[in-house]
Amino acid sequence: MSAVGLTYEIAAGRVLAPFFGTSLITWTTVIATVLSGFSLGSGIGGMVAERPRPQALRHARAALVAAAVLMTVSPTLLGLFHGWGARGTSGMVICVILVFFPASVFITLPSPLLAKLAIEARPGREGSSLGFVLAAGSVGAIFGSVLSGFVALPLIGATATFATCGVLALGCLPFLRGSAPGSRGTILAAVGFVGFAGLAGAPACQFESGQSCLYVETRGPEVRLFSDGVLQAAEDRQQEVSANGDPTLALPYTDWLWSRLDTDLGPDAKVLFIGGGGYTLPTELLDSRPDAQAITVEIDPLVTEVVRAHMPRASTMIEQAGFDATKPAAGPDQRLGIVHADGRAYLNETDARFDAAVMDAFSSGSVPAHLVTVETYERLREVVDGPVYVNLIDRPDGPLARGVHQILSQLYAHVEVVQGNISARGLGNVLLAASDSPLAPLAQLPEGYGPAKLSPTRAFTDDRGWVGHR
Repeated sequence: MSAVGLTYEIAAGRVLAPFFGTSLITWTTVIATVLSGFSLGSGIGGMVAERPRPQALRHARAALVAAAVLMTVSPTLLGLFHGWGARGTSGMVICVILVFFPASVFITLPSPLLAKLAIEARPGREGSSLGFVLAAGSVGAIFGSVLSGFVALPLIGATATFATCGVLALGCLPFLRGSAPGSRGTILAAVGFVGFAGLAGAPACQFESGQSCLYVETRGPEVRLFSDGVLQAAEDRQQEVSANGDPTLALPYTDWLWSRLDTDLGPDAKVLFIGGGGYTLPTELLDSRPDAQAITVEIDPLVTEVVRAHMPRASTMIEQAGFDATKPAAGPDQRLGIVHADGRAYLNETDARFDAAVMDAFSSGSVPAHLVTVETYERLREVVDGPVYVNLIDRPDGPLARGVHQILSQLYAHVEVVQGNISARGLGNVLLAASDSPLAPLAQLPEGYGPAKLSPTRAFTDDRGWVGHR
């Protein structure tokens, strides 16, 4: 049961991402909620274990059936609450408690009774029996963690993982023999429901890996890529040009980043992109500059696969110029190096040098905390000889933008900041460019974008970093 509980806990954090993102705040809420459920379930289970044996067995089996059903329908319940208007940190906390707390209580309720049965089975060896029970619980927790992170979520997705938790919970019933015969009908009904829900339940994601929940949406000539419910990239298959003849990219923030790259860099620039997304900017760079090179570091191979399958322009560039950058390029036509790795890990290990870098890596709606620290940008400065460009999502003068601005101001002589349109949630793109040399003014900004001023604050470090939007 500990294996089921830990699998459920990790799956809960994963399925939450398309609705509320993933951050230190969301994971803290999930872990605290599920552990609270485990604690309450163990407490109640201890009182159940003291009741007459047939009654205790009946309650324990009922708890497992309830846990199986609740685990299986967790993604559906989460979608319902989100559809009814749960938003923000408070909405996320309420959803986590309502959806994941009850099942966490029920899955641990039989544990004290099982421990009591194990101790009674070996009279005079109560200490070793209890030790074996505790050890089995720890081993089960380890197995559940490995099963969910390395097997279940990457291979079968979140919805099927929850159904698997339900099946495994029902699989614990044989360890609680001795219930009344009349309970078999209830158990069979639960087995049928869990099986049906697992097969009929809609997947939480169109494309899913252990790291990403992806959707592809086509609106007329535009293809959009969403990750964990957040728009990550878009490609206009009928790309327009601006009044001065330059290409206009589908998303305003990429338009600004490309304008800066186009203005600041020479014809044979080598650019590092941390975060692949839709490969929009590397494609634009290599399309417009036949002598340029790009290295794109994307942590999730699934993102690259989805781009190759659904975004024609980027797919063509990957096919023509892409290569595995962990190996030497086979020829001059291979100008788009692709590395599937964490951006920080790549920075720590690379000995390559670059003329510029674009920091555009996201986990759901925010930047991973370890990519917005002083230590990250100090290392970036060691391998990048020219300007650095950063894309963030934050409130106007928000804490993330202020923290990153403080880092760049400490390391570079010139820092430019622009703010995009603000969404209904109060968030928008905040774009920064940092350089030792003065940054030439752009001819025009995307519609809705303008210069922004950020207040001084403490720079993020590896020890005290960004914790996510609250």
